[in-house]
Parts: sequence; C-alpha cells; structure tokens
Amino acid sequence: MNRIVPFILLVLVALGVLGSTLFVVDQRQYAVVYALGEIRKVIDQPGLHFKMPPPFQNVQYFDRRILTIDTADIDRFITSEKLNIQIDTFVKWRIADPRQFVRSVQGSELVAADRISRSLRDALNNEIAKRTVADVISGTRHEITDNVLVKVNDDAKQLGAEIVDVRLKRVDFAPEVQERVFDRMQSERKRVANERRATGSAESEKIRADADRQREVILAEAYRDAQVLKGEGDAKAAQVYAGAFGQNPEFASFYRSLEAYRASFRSRSDVLVIDPSADFFRYFRASSGQSSRPAAAGAAAPAK
Repeated sequence: MNRIVPFILLVLVALGVLGSTLFVVDQRQYAVVYALGEIRKVIDQPGLHFKMPPPFQNVQYFDRRILTIDTADIDRFITSEKLNIQIDTFVKWRIADPRQFVRSVQGSELVAADRISRSLRDALNNEIAKRTVADVISGTRHEITDNVLVKVNDDAKQLGAEIVDVRLKRVDFAPEVQERVFDRMQSERKRVANERRATGSAESEKIRADADRQREVILAEAYRDAQVLKGEGDAKAAQVYAGAFGQNPEFASFYRSLEAYRASFRSRSDVLVIDPSADFFRYFRASSGQSSRPAAAGAAAPAK
C-alpha cells in the first residue's frame, strides 16, 4: 500500500507534464509558440501539436478570421470646393503574418485597429481633398475606395495585417453647410433645366422652319405640276376645238358668237354702246332677215 501511493503521484505528475506539452490549434486560429519570450514557430494548421512544458515554451493564439473596424465616430473631411463633408466607413482586415503582428503591435488587435483607422483617415483626407462633392458621392467613389484600399493595405503590411476591403457607408454634408449646398444644387439644376428648355425651343423653331420650307416647296411643286397639267389640258382642248371647228367654220363662228352674247348679256342691267351695223350683231341681223341693221338693235339697247 505504501508503494502504490507514490506510484499514483508519479503517474499524475507525468500526466500533468504530458498534458502541458500538448495543445490544440483551431482552424480559426494561429498558434504562436514562444521559447523563453522569443517566437519559436507559428502554427497555422489545425490539429493536435506538441511543445515543451512551461516555462520553457508557451503558446499564444491569434484570430485568423476576417475582422471588422466599424466605429460609431463619423470623420470630417474637406473637399476641393472647401466644403465639409462627413464620411462613415468600415474596414475588413485580417492578420496575415503573426510574427510581424507580434513584433509591431505586441499582438494587440485594438492597437492594430487604431493604427489602421489612422491610416484610413489620412488616405481618405488625401483623396477627398483632390475631388469635389459630386465626385465623392457618385462620380469617382469606386476610384476613391480603390486608392484608399491600396494605401491602407501598404501601411497594414508593416503591422503583419492585410486589408480585405474598405467601404464608404455614408457620405453627408456637415450640418452648417447643408442648406447652402442644397441651395446651390437647386440653382444648378434650374440652370441646367433652363438651358435644356432653351435648346428645346431652338430645336423646335428649327423644325418648324424646316417644315414651313418643305410646305412651301411642296405647294410650289404642286402648283407647277397643276399649271403643267392645265396647260396640257388647254392645249388638248384647243386642239379638239380646232379639229371640231375646222370641219364646219360657219358653225364655229356661230358658236363663238353665242358665247360672246352669253358673256355680254349676263345681267339685265348690262348695256352695250356699239354700232348696230358692227360685225358683233351679224347673227342677230341674219336671224331677223335684215341686211343693214335689225329693228331691235340700237345704239344703246338693254340686254335681253
């Protein structure tokens, strides 16, 4: 019995020493093994690993997942127009080199986040100072974030970290300049609207003038074609009349005289002052059977 107790104690001590040499690395972690205060090795493979028992070696774990810097503070920046704007940002980052991370910030995520935030503010200040409000809001927003990402990532490499993404969550005017900026934007929109109305009015007048010109051209061409057709018709009619009158000249002369009588005596108030023996009354005289002048004709006779 006296021999069993020391044996059990020896086994317990051996198990304790063996347990202190074993450690487990999770897939979400880095394990940094220190030997007498110096980094001995970095383990990034998950599983069961061995080390020397304390105080010869000890282990410190670091998160290898993507971390987020998203504070409630909103930073102010000045654009090239000397306007104050407020920008809310967030950063996605992770530990890329645990050795460098330990040497630069003693393995503190808070210290690393603070230095990354300061680098972010400096990079944003340099980018926004070269651009207008419109560029920051929409025009070159992606270009700004890309440039800032490159700059902050270069600074983060000195910390043993890697910047995964940088985003501008919100861009807004400072309260003291909001009303002035909105008035300016409204005036600018009105100016653009007036320019477009003026341009539209000018285009409208141009279209109307072109339409009027085309109308005049179409009417002139139609009148020309109508006169050509009318002339051709008159020529054809004259040709037909000439052919018909050529077959009986006496009838043709009689028909023309009747047309002249109809035109001359169109109204009862029409009066002709003419020599009764004129050739104009030739068929009147022939119809009455008189050789010199008809009894019904006079120097001034009312139309029948």
